[in-house]
Amino acid sequence: MNSDKIKKGLARTPHRGLLYAAGVSKKNIDKPFIGIASSFSDLVPGHIGMRDLERQIEKGIHSGGGQAFVFGVPAVCDGIAMGHSGMQYSLPSRDLIADCVETVAAAHQLDGLVLLSNCDKITPGMLIAALRLNIPAIIVTAGPMLDGTCKHQKLTMIKGSFEAVGKFRAGMISEEELYEMEENSCPSAGACQGLYTANTMACLTEVIGMSLPQCATSSAVSALKRRIAFESGMQAVSLVRNNIKPSDIITRDSLRNAIICDLAMGGSTNSFLHILAIANAGGIDITLKDFEELSLKIKQIVKLDPSAAPTMTDLHNAGGINAVLKTLYNNIPELTNTMSVSGFTTEELVKNAWVDTELIHSTDNPVTQKPGLGILYGNIAEGGCVTKISGIDEKCYEFEGIARPFDSEEAAMEALENDRIKAGDVIVIRYEGPKGGPGMREMLAPTSLLVGKGLGTSAALITDGRFSGGTRGICIGHICPEAADGGTIALIEEGDKIKIDINNRKLELLVDETILEERRKKLKPFEPKHTSGYLAKYARFVKDASHGAIV
Repeated sequence: MNSDKIKKGLARTPHRGLLYAAGVSKKNIDKPFIGIASSFSDLVPGHIGMRDLERQIEKGIHSGGGQAFVFGVPAVCDGIAMGHSGMQYSLPSRDLIADCVETVAAAHQLDGLVLLSNCDKITPGMLIAALRLNIPAIIVTAGPMLDGTCKHQKLTMIKGSFEAVGKFRAGMISEEELYEMEENSCPSAGACQGLYTANTMACLTEVIGMSLPQCATSSAVSALKRRIAFESGMQAVSLVRNNIKPSDIITRDSLRNAIICDLAMGGSTNSFLHILAIANAGGIDITLKDFEELSLKIKQIVKLDPSAAPTMTDLHNAGGINAVLKTLYNNIPELTNTMSVSGFTTEELVKNAWVDTELIHSTDNPVTQKPGLGILYGNIAEGGCVTKISGIDEKCYEFEGIARPFDSEEAAMEALENDRIKAGDVIVIRYEGPKGGPGMREMLAPTSLLVGKGLGTSAALITDGRFSGGTRGICIGHICPEAADGGTIALIEEGDKIKIDINNRKLELLVDETILEERRKKLKPFEPKHTSGYLAKYARFVKDASHGAIV
């Protein structure tokens, strides 16, 4: 075992003395040392219930014959960080989390890990760490929160808060109604209710095989979640004893399975960044071309909030991830049979799965003929960009509008709040990419305001930043090259025409190339916004979005 390096032999007498000081008994000193990397936080609603789950995991580890050690890692709530400078730290926190887990586990020579996660950047950060360390590991995602309700109206965090602000500003609801929705939209611990980034990554973690069945969809406050946490602790010890490592589970095939499910479910566009970064951590050959190839073959069979009314609760009741996998496995040859930490293969897991076909459509009767997500190219995005097709009204798949460029999210928000954006406009938010932001902020506030104001089908938004999984409307993100790297998005001027063509996967600036070349010559070099601290270091080393914004 790895831990023999800190507990075996005469020279390790000081180490054993310190372990005894930590409460390890002589009876347990020879057992597998299993770390519980917990992202518990009083600040993050998705994580406030983790103290109980830590106990369940710890019980499972000890019942399985291991010795448990809990240690903490940071967690950022994207909802609370949204719309201000705090969002610059969200995506960079993914790499910080990976570094924290790697550091603690490697420094103490742990034999295995249970990675307790939930929200947006924490789950991919932990998957990256698992592959870097490549010691037996299992992930427990803490689960979605309960659906909100207000006067018999079903609420989610996005519709009950962000979009409600737009409705209030448009005079569609009263101030009293706004406050009622605000108080009732998030009624419990857990990740926000829709297929936003947190729940998308939980679903894909289960698809990849790094968490137990039903982990992704079972509620954060359910007895089932507590049982899954206990069983994950037990299973972690078994993984150590059988020497089953993340590299045995996370493979090119299992990551492609995750891409297929992501496309079929219409998950968060952030998953593109995270899957690419996870692949990089494991030296796995997955590129943007895999997304592009599969997006032309996969149709959407599930549609959840924010693009429709059903939530994660409804998906769980419809059979969960195994039901989605079963529907695809029997009909999509690209989805392959892979291993999971449960000890079962994909084929074994889906064999007896129940499927509610009212929510999870068959591949012969999809929700739409398009995938949930898509990659676009063009002179604005030579390196590619992404969109959530499931969040776009079909009549808007071809959209041509007038450019309204802004050099920050705040400038765009000010224009939106003061009614300077109208139907037919294409908001361009630039210098918000991985390097330019820095940190590639999510644009949930402006996209939600657009929808709330009734402009969700008549105005568009493009950015070198990114979107929340809760985004819907005509929105294009992850534009590469970004403005800070001199990308064409930096050359767009007020009044230019922009064409978005979802059907043909194109994003074009309708300006002659000779004019663009003249503008390029006048473009001033980008000056970093931060010269010290974590963000300055991040901006110096981060790669572009088409490479997963890896550091």
